[in-house]
Amino acid sequence: MAKTLNETLAPAERHGPTRTARIGPRTRGLAWPAAVAAAFTLAQLALVRPGMGLGWDESVYVSQVSGHTPAAFFSAPRARGVPLLVAPIASWSSSTELLRVYLALLSGLGLFLALRAWRGLFPARVLAAGGALFATLWVTVFYGPQAMPNYWVAIGALAGVGHFLRAQADPGDRAALWGVGASAALMAWMRPTDAVWVTLPLFAVLLCLPRWRRPRLLATLLVGLATGAAEWVVEAYVGFGGLSERLADASGIQGGLGWNIAVLDQLRTLGGRSLCRPCAGSIPATPIIVWWFVLPLLAAAGLAVAVRARRTPGTLLPLACATTAGIPYLFMIGYAAPRFLLPFYALLVIPVADALIHLVTASLRKRRPVAATLVALGLAGHLAVQYTVLDHAVDRTTASHRDWARTAAELHRLGVRPPCLLTGHLAIPIAFYAGCRSVQTQGHNANTTPGDIVGAAERLPVAALTTPKGQPPEFARTWEQHRVAGLRLHVAPAAG
Repeated sequence: MAKTLNETLAPAERHGPTRTARIGPRTRGLAWPAAVAAAFTLAQLALVRPGMGLGWDESVYVSQVSGHTPAAFFSAPRARGVPLLVAPIASWSSSTELLRVYLALLSGLGLFLALRAWRGLFPARVLAAGGALFATLWVTVFYGPQAMPNYWVAIGALAGVGHFLRAQADPGDRAALWGVGASAALMAWMRPTDAVWVTLPLFAVLLCLPRWRRPRLLATLLVGLATGAAEWVVEAYVGFGGLSERLADASGIQGGLGWNIAVLDQLRTLGGRSLCRPCAGSIPATPIIVWWFVLPLLAAAGLAVAVRARRTPGTLLPLACATTAGIPYLFMIGYAAPRFLLPFYALLVIPVADALIHLVTASLRKRRPVAATLVALGLAGHLAVQYTVLDHAVDRTTASHRDWARTAAELHRLGVRPPCLLTGHLAIPIAFYAGCRSVQTQGHNANTTPGDIVGAAERLPVAALTTPKGQPPEFARTWEQHRVAGLRLHVAPAAG
């Protein structure tokens, strides 16, 4: 098996060593990927300001381990990976700035380790270029320092496929075997269903291609997924009535999974929208979305280069995993968020980088300056668009989070201080900022009844939040009203 894969990769002498493992000192060729990871960390700290505040989903995840606010309702699709990831900081500090710095450093380290998994499969310059392409997407920089799972699924996917190819090439590479299991566990730890979609091609080649069958590798992949998903499965039986019930609840919260083309929805998010639900409005201007169509074309060009050089597996497998990772979010869901496709982008960038470098280096000597100039101009324009979108996304998000903080401060002024209870519109994130518990009587996050809220108002401060034109719940219609940051606050009479 190892001999077969190495023979397939062997003609890559123009591209690197003929064997895909044990290529020399372990530090060889890692300087450029390390530089890319360091630059990515600095970009997060400089461009996604640490004081941006926590978003809606972040507040849910962080509240699970925070010592400063009650835990928010944890719905069926969510997994406990992010709370455990942020626990070293959030469990003792309420500083969002400190949490952002911690996550930026951690995400930079994760990118370096993911690129390191590919050493020996592609030259260091391809790995560095691929890492740079991924690290300069606005959505990557925006979500790298956030307490969200999608970036970490992307890192697990990129690292896992690299380790998988190395383990296939060299049965004696125990580090690669461990890397496959750890990467699968990381993905399942963050989002179990995403982990299944990403690893489908890996299971396919292990089970369907005789030359690729490796029982140890198959067992490692299964154990990794099971380890990462174990808590989610146990919680399904403890809190949701079983695994099938939790999957059904998760599907319902996401609008019912099934055949639903969301390609246009994803296009609408490329202008910096963090969530498109319901997804309406115009598609962003051509300069903003053109990269989205160029990326798969360049990936196909990278595959053509690999086929011609008779080193197809190292390029075809990540492209297959990218395809399956993108299927549920492009064709099976009724709304969109740009972060959903981070694993898709991560698995495309190395074949894309390979195609771009081949375009420059394989051109005739007279044409190389022209090819290099065109590629440089294209990348410069791409970076300009990405960072313009990033700047707008950060400004818009910071402003909304600042409004939540203002609302929390007004609630404190009105006497709604911990221990307290909030319900209604935007109750979940604002409750986090105010240090209150959030509850809902309807919708995806329903976890209480109107009677329970009225009973709570007799013991502690309670407020119901609505939009300016929204109607308060029946039990809150006589409560005192206040306006702040585009919301109406209905504050219950002071508890005895």
